[in-house]
Amino acid sequence: MKFEDWEPHYTAILDYFCFGREEDEEAARLLAGLTDKDDLPLLRSLAAGKHVTVCGNAPCLADELDRIEGTIFAADAAAEVLTDRGIRPDAVFTDLDGATDRFIDMNRDGTVMVVHAHGDNVPLLRHWTPRFPGPLVRTTQGTPLPAVHNFGGFTDGDRAVYAAEELGATAITIIGFDLDDRSVDPVKRGKLFWARELLHLIGHDL
Repeated sequence: MKFEDWEPHYTAILDYFCFGREEDEEAARLLAGLTDKDDLPLLRSLAAGKHVTVCGNAPCLADELDRIEGTIFAADAAAEVLTDRGIRPDAVFTDLDGATDRFIDMNRDGTVMVVHAHGDNVPLLRHWTPRFPGPLVRTTQGTPLPAVHNFGGFTDGDRAVYAAEELGATAITIIGFDLDDRSVDPVKRGKLFWARELLHLIGHDL
C-alpha cells in the first residue's frame, strides 16, 4: 500500500487514540539509527508467490495450529506459542512489548524480526534492536524512511497481514485472531476495532 493511500487511515487512528504523529516519526528515526540491517529481500522471498499463514496471539491460536500452511508470520508473542509446539515462525512482527530472549534465539536460527517503531516503544527499541543477531526488517506506521518501511496496518497481527499482501502472497490464512474479545481493556478493544476495520479494507473479514 502506498503511503498516500495509507495516510488517511493512519490519521484517523491517531485521532481515535489521541496519539501523536511526531512521536511515531521520532521513534522511526531512532530505529533507523539503531542498526543498518534491511533484510526486506529475504522477507519478500518468504511471501512472494507463497501461501502465508498469519498467527495472532489470541487464546484460540493453540486450537487452530492444524490450519497452518506455507510461510508462517507470527504476531509478537504468538511466536512463543508456536515454538512451544516445535514450530519456528519464518517472521515475527513485533513492537517488542512481548519480546523475550527467545526472540533472540529464533532470530539466530533464521526467523526474520520485523521490528516496529511507534511513539510508545522507544525504550524497547533501544533495548532489543541491537541484540538481534539475525535478519531484521524495520517498520513504521508513519512516513516511511529509506530503510524503515510501511506496509500498512496498525497492530502486530494486521500489520503482518498487510505485509503478506504487499509482498506478494498468493493466499493468506489468518488464525489466532479474536477481534470480539470483551475481556480486554478499552485501549485494546479499540485496537481490535481498528484491526477489523483495516483487515476489511484489504478483503479479510473476521
